[in-house]
Amino acid sequence: MKKWMMGLLVITGLLAGCNNDDKQEDRAAHNEGTTVEVKVDILTPEKVKANKEIELAAHVTQGGEDVNDADDVKFEVWESGMREDGQMIEGKLAEKGQYKAAITFDHDGVYYMHAHTNARGLHVMPKQKIIVGNPDMSKVKEESNDSSKGMDHMKKDDNEDEDSSDHSSK
Repeated sequence: MKKWMMGLLVITGLLAGCNNDDKQEDRAAHNEGTTVEVKVDILTPEKVKANKEIELAAHVTQGGEDVNDADDVKFEVWESGMREDGQMIEGKLAEKGQYKAAITFDHDGVYYMHAHTNARGLHVMPKQKIIVGNPDMSKVKEESNDSSKGMDHMKKDDNEDEDSSDHSSK
């Protein structure tokens, strides 16, 4: 009787293991796209004119196919040396994986843009420099490639005490 019970337990364990493998395969098939890199190509020109509306644009693909179902594409734009004064502009799907938003730069300067893209469980945020008009390049503060600086600043603002003097004059 003990051998029969042990045999039954072993068979039950094997069947449970096979069943678990099936569930893992189902989950893998359902999330199949998350293992392939989401790629974001910025389409915005690197040189533009001041006081003229331009298009911030990004083409989102995964595995060579257009991504028309991104959770969101937000363009973070700031002037050189003034990231804390930057703005987030919501991009909208225009066509075939291309997300766009409009902006007008009101004066010459060097600006930076991150295309924050959340698609299929992944976050991608390529960065591009945009030169507006004919800025005095000697006054430009080059931005580091550390993309986390702005995100840290955003988190800091959310948790900042009300009595902070850094933002009280804004």
